[in-house]
Amino acid sequence: MRKAGLLVLGIATALLLIASLASLSDSDFWLIRVVDLVRQPILYLAVVLALLALAFRQRAGWWIAGGLAVVIAIQVARLWPYAPMAEEQIAFSDDDAAGSCFTALSLNVKQSNDQYDRVAALIERENPDLLFLMETNAAWMDALEPQLSAYSETLSMPLENTYGMVFASRLQVIKAKMLTNIAEDTPTLYATLRLPNKSAFEFIGLHPRPPLPGQNTTQRDAMIARAGEITPDKLADVIVMGDFNDVPWSTTTTRFREDGDYRDPRAGRGTYPTFPAKFAFVGWPLDQLLVKNEIRLQSFEVLENVGADHLPMKGRFCLRDGEGEIIESFEPASDKDADPGAEIVKAS
Repeated sequence: MRKAGLLVLGIATALLLIASLASLSDSDFWLIRVVDLVRQPILYLAVVLALLALAFRQRAGWWIAGGLAVVIAIQVARLWPYAPMAEEQIAFSDDDAAGSCFTALSLNVKQSNDQYDRVAALIERENPDLLFLMETNAAWMDALEPQLSAYSETLSMPLENTYGMVFASRLQVIKAKMLTNIAEDTPTLYATLRLPNKSAFEFIGLHPRPPLPGQNTTQRDAMIARAGEITPDKLADVIVMGDFNDVPWSTTTTRFREDGDYRDPRAGRGTYPTFPAKFAFVGWPLDQLLVKNEIRLQSFEVLENVGADHLPMKGRFCLRDGEGEIIESFEPASDKDADPGAEIVKAS
């Protein structure tokens, strides 16, 4: 019985060790990149297996525990920047100057989810100034029409392939586009907005495709990298939100953050998992919120389950008078600014 138990532990350890070492490579093979997404569950599993191996009190158990210690060390090294003991990248601000602060909420609603009323209730309760929803198709657009009509401007690209988007704003929209610049029918949102204090910033909404069998991460990585290279209006102040189908400690998202000089509120505070919504306590953070330059963050939170497979994410941001780029004149957003399939709607 002990031999069988040690054999099972040994095989599990070998698989975890191979996967962990392979994940340190730059390969875009889907099976290797999936390891990035599940580092936290791997860490928890490795700790449990190591304790079981030590409980056998045999030399083989010690060797197994040693292999699992390497697995644990690899996960901890990658996860460390997001531990509460690590250094914070963003200090929360208590600024609340009139006309300089606003809220934004993002959520992957899950296209097949039919609990429209729960999402509608969330929007009404949180009442964000900026709303970014993913996996929205025609059914979701119809169900949320009362909530979306409360916004002065909306930009939508409803799709039936789980990559539809809708963006709604109470802030002044200088222009907004949804571009399919990397993968067909997988849009990226770019919006340039102006606050009442005339400071302008850009908002990027992302939802690239995940690593799946037969679907490596080449397109996902390119889409994330492309979004962070140069924003359309080249403004210094930028907010990025969305379901990256990637975690903040991966090579791809780390490179995006470092190359673009973005800051992550998770760093030094915890991982704030958002997926899967029903088991987020053992899940991982697929949904990101990143800020750049003078954008300040008053608060950052992951909200409750509203029936989707992701949890909603909300932030309260500020851009002080005189610190953001001032745009005095602009052309209002219009249909000509949108790619085919994206429709800008203004409230009457």
